[in-house]
Amino acid sequence: MLKDFGAHPADRVPKAELHAHLEGTIHAPVLRKLAARNGITLPDGVLDDQDNYLWTDFNDFLKVYDLATAAIKTPEDYYDLTLDYLERVAMEGGLYVEILVSPDHVLNLGMALKDQLDALIQAIDDARERFGVETRISQTIVRHYGPENSVAAAKAAVEHLHPYITGFQMAGAEDAYTPADFRPAYDIAAEAGLRCTAHTGEWLGPDSIRETLAALPMVERLGHGVRAIQDPALVKELAERKIPFEVCPGSNIALKVFPTPEEHALKGLWDAGCTITLASDDPPYFHTSLGAEYRFAVDVAGLSVPDLYTITRNALNAGFMDETTRAALMMRVSASEAA
Repeated sequence: MLKDFGAHPADRVPKAELHAHLEGTIHAPVLRKLAARNGITLPDGVLDDQDNYLWTDFNDFLKVYDLATAAIKTPEDYYDLTLDYLERVAMEGGLYVEILVSPDHVLNLGMALKDQLDALIQAIDDARERFGVETRISQTIVRHYGPENSVAAAKAAVEHLHPYITGFQMAGAEDAYTPADFRPAYDIAAEAGLRCTAHTGEWLGPDSIRETLAALPMVERLGHGVRAIQDPALVKELAERKIPFEVCPGSNIALKVFPTPEEHALKGLWDAGCTITLASDDPPYFHTSLGAEYRFAVDVAGLSVPDLYTITRNALNAGFMDETTRAALMMRVSASEAA
């Protein structure tokens, strides 16, 4: 959370994010609360004495992420962590969030997927009423769990549809298997009416993006996609096709996708005319927030406040929501800009 929220020009801009892993949004106090409630002792190496998540590289991050997620045991836990995150987003001006939720974790717990979804839906309704933030759910398969697991997760997801469940995607280790291996899972989701995106172009280069778009033509957005910057021809193609990028600078920098903040691809992609959105990915792991990502766009990438309004509108236009909700959110953005 930005303790001095409101002091920066970016803070007054309404915000929207399309890329927040729900299990990765758990701030340390909430994690400790869930662990205590469930009688779990957090393993050494998850949190330090200052409540920082401990990890060294991407593979270690995935390990710590799984250890922390193991503290989530009940639908009540999902309700609490969802409401907590949406409140924190709203305090930074967030209007809309797409939370990425993994059916695999729920199924591994032995929890009924319907019970988890009921808790999420209640939290979404309560967050709208209390904080004015709108939320949708993107069911997310885990790439390194393998294609067989992905099909099982996709089947489970489409058996429990709801108007708030609008998206489907793939996250996890980008070098595990190939995008084509996950086509059966994507076909299941797309045939059920879910709109699709995929993590790509984060750890692997431009070829990974091309392969993903070729093998999974139903993909409408790029989760990350930032390594496209290494291929000017691909950047030009993506800009012309207006394929939205879900850019997560804080995550990319923390995980050393780019060596320094100044070398991040955001500025280059923006200048090339790409459709950019901003998101926080797994914010407490990377010492970031949605508000901090908008500040980064100004302070490091050199974007203007009007540019940030465009980024929010990009996210709302690309968001997997109904048109009535989209129009209402756009009106809120326009009212803020006029003021």
